[in-house]
Amino acid sequence: MSKRMKLLVLLPLLLIAIGCGTNVPSGHHAVLYKRFGGGTEMGQVYNEGFSWHMPWNSMYVYKTQISEKKEDVVVLSSDGASIGLELSIWYRPDYAKLDSLQITVGPRYYQVIIAPAVRGKSREVCGKYKPEEIYSTKRDEIAVELLKSMRELMADKFIHLENVIFRNVILPKKISDAINEKLSAQQEAQRMVFTLQKEKQEAERKRIEARGIADFQKIVSTGLNPMLLRWKGIETTEKLSMSPNAKIVVIGNAKDGLPLILGGLQ
Repeated sequence: MSKRMKLLVLLPLLLIAIGCGTNVPSGHHAVLYKRFGGGTEMGQVYNEGFSWHMPWNSMYVYKTQISEKKEDVVVLSSDGASIGLELSIWYRPDYAKLDSLQITVGPRYYQVIIAPAVRGKSREVCGKYKPEEIYSTKRDEIAVELLKSMRELMADKFIHLENVIFRNVILPKKISDAINEKLSAQQEAQRMVFTLQKEKQEAERKRIEARGIADFQKIVSTGLNPMLLRWKGIETTEKLSMSPNAKIVVIGNAKDGLPLILGGLQ
């Protein structure tokens, strides 16, 4: 048989062989659907790589890496204000249960299960909070509550919800301005509290310092009696009189007057 004839024989066989298999990309898993063999093959999940099957059968390939979807949801706060939420949803299917997911929901499981859950639970959870809480003060707490609520809803749906992230919260302008003014007033109040505490500490320091000076003066004045002052004056006069320098002596005439010695010429 010539090379040309061999090629003509092998080429159809090769095409048939390729048609009898499915390539499962990296980060994906698959389940097999048998057209004449009972439908979805239960208990078997196919890993990455090329998997052979009969040409009349099909393989459903699922991405099992973490995926992200962005959702824009409008919710009502506890006081009836309309608030826009921009959310990011991180999710993936349970690859060990892809056969169950296939027969209960199918490849469009995000549109069928996750998206409605995000919208419904967002409205349910946010409806318990005020606009300023959703916008700032309890934003993280609300995201955690929403994630927990959605996980409970999908506990038996063969889907893993990894996280729900608040990318942005959009408030009506009137409410946004009011919240910003309130936050600004709170910051100013905190600044004033800090200033008053600082002034109070400074006043207390000055009181302690003044008390110390007063105590010192009291101790000194108590110990300084007239006899001690006269004796110290005599000691000083005596030391000056013994100096070799020329001096002028002025004799005091008060009752307890002491000589006053003034320096003279050398």
